[in-house]
Amino acid sequence: MAKLFIIILLFLSEVLFAQNNREILKIDLLKKEIIKMDSLLFDVAFNQCDTTLFKKIIADDIEFYDDRSGLNISKANEIKSLISKCAMSKKLIRKLNSCTIDKLGDFGAVQLGEHTFYFDGKPEGTGKFIHIWERKDNDWKLKRIVSYEHRPIKK
Repeated sequence: MAKLFIIILLFLSEVLFAQNNREILKIDLLKKEIIKMDSLLFDVAFNQCDTTLFKKIIADDIEFYDDRSGLNISKANEIKSLISKCAMSKKLIRKLNSCTIDKLGDFGAVQLGEHTFYFDGKPEGTGKFIHIWERKDNDWKLKRIVSYEHRPIKK
């Protein structure tokens, strides 16, 4: 009887170990996908002014909460904002400093991070953000943005 009990325990521990490994692999894949989306959103769409890509990434019902300007719920206004940023004489780019990513059930993912903004290659300020990403079919859409704690770089 003791041998049977030990065999059952070993079997259950193998099953649990396999499930944990699958979950870790899923989280690792999720993190890679969101880092890729962050790169497309900022390194390409924002930094290189690719409005076509920007339109594809942000959700039609985007909500953008900003500590400086308040709430924007218009995709068209977000696109106009990018276009006006790209028309500035100074080149504004964003670089990701750090972030954490976790799943939101079957809905998508949450990304919390900090980034630095540069004007003409010089660091001007930092900010923190929360992005809610929604997975629709095999595509990711940026659904909600909270942008806060914007601070100038002390010189």
